[in-house]
Amino acid sequence: MGVIHEQSQASHFFSKKFVPCYLYTFIPLALLHYYVFPLSCTTNTPEQLQSAITTASLVPSTQDKEAKLNRQVRCDYSEGQWVQTTSKPLYNGTSCGIIKGAQNCMVHGRPDTGFLYWKWQPKDSRCIVPVFDALAFLRIIKNKHLAFVGDSMARNQLESLICLLSTASQPDLVYQDSEAKKFRRWVFHDYNATVSAFWSPFLVKGSENVKAKEIYHNILYLDTVNKQWASELDKFDILVFSNGHWFLHKAMYYEEGNHLLGCNSMEQFNCTNFSFFNAFSKVIHTALEEVTSRFYGSDKAVVVATFTSGHFEGDWDKFGACPKTAPYKEREIEMPYLEKEMRKLGIEEVEMARKKVKEMGGRLTVEALDVTKLALLRPDGHPGPYMFPNPFANGIKERVQNDCVHWCMPGPIDTWNAILLEIMKKWKQD
Repeated sequence: MGVIHEQSQASHFFSKKFVPCYLYTFIPLALLHYYVFPLSCTTNTPEQLQSAITTASLVPSTQDKEAKLNRQVRCDYSEGQWVQTTSKPLYNGTSCGIIKGAQNCMVHGRPDTGFLYWKWQPKDSRCIVPVFDALAFLRIIKNKHLAFVGDSMARNQLESLICLLSTASQPDLVYQDSEAKKFRRWVFHDYNATVSAFWSPFLVKGSENVKAKEIYHNILYLDTVNKQWASELDKFDILVFSNGHWFLHKAMYYEEGNHLLGCNSMEQFNCTNFSFFNAFSKVIHTALEEVTSRFYGSDKAVVVATFTSGHFEGDWDKFGACPKTAPYKEREIEMPYLEKEMRKLGIEEVEMARKKVKEMGGRLTVEALDVTKLALLRPDGHPGPYMFPNPFANGIKERVQNDCVHWCMPGPIDTWNAILLEIMKKWKQD
């Protein structure tokens, strides 16, 4: 009986002293466990439970997983196909007020909307192009200056970007040169982020549409950068070059002062023929040489957008010049020689500049925004006759001005900026 009595006293003592402590300690943990893992019936030690709770708090979202995968792999976004999507555009022609009128297709009365519902699917299954994340882009350019330099294709992409970013933060237009809107600057005050546009269709010193002997032509100095953007280069953190179409025009090419190298399509001047392909390559080289020589040791970035094609079917001013309402399938069209060569030259110059930076032990990021094939497969994405408001209000006319080169907004060009964001995420990580 004495032994039993002692055991009873010990049991009472244990219950009185330790059970409440046990309950106060472990019941909250148990409740937390079943809150985090409501379907789990396994028993865990406190250490295992704490580990499980920590792990659960770090489970990434689907978009985080996609972004992580893209960063782990050096993604090739240039090959792939357009697939249909139900996702709506992030902006429209009325919600964003800066769209150039000629690219505001829906406001101008384009009746079909199917061209808005396609997304780019890279061939490499490890890579995806997420829906554009305006907040992520703004965080990357916080306290930085992003500049687009080039022709009207650069302006087209710039305006797309401003519209996309406007869904998260309102920009303030702090500078505009004139009604031509060739030089503009916005500030996103919430992020102290600046985005600028610099009109420079050749990237180098030059004159547009000079008239001589009744011939309009361009004059280019292939070894001298355009000072309008180069003089402000120190202010830029990210630079996007985008040009190409102006090189298809008649031109005279100079180098080393006033030494005439040759001409493009100007036989009347008895001038040595000089391929516009060579001129384009030299121009990209000159622009990248300027940037790499000044910033090879910096953490800045320069991106070269590759050449994008037009989709004229016959004369530019005939009805139905670009009539397609859906993308081409991957094998439905071959890349023409012009697009193939211009793309190749741009990428070669990017590779050479990247190699030079690496050899110099620099940190400057040099990348290509390779969108040539993406653009080739989208004959449906151009304004066509809807570069003007309601072009068929008075009936269909046989002759009507068409734009089968630039891109409707919203439209395919928004994907250029989604890929640019993925490039910038990689740059930020590195």
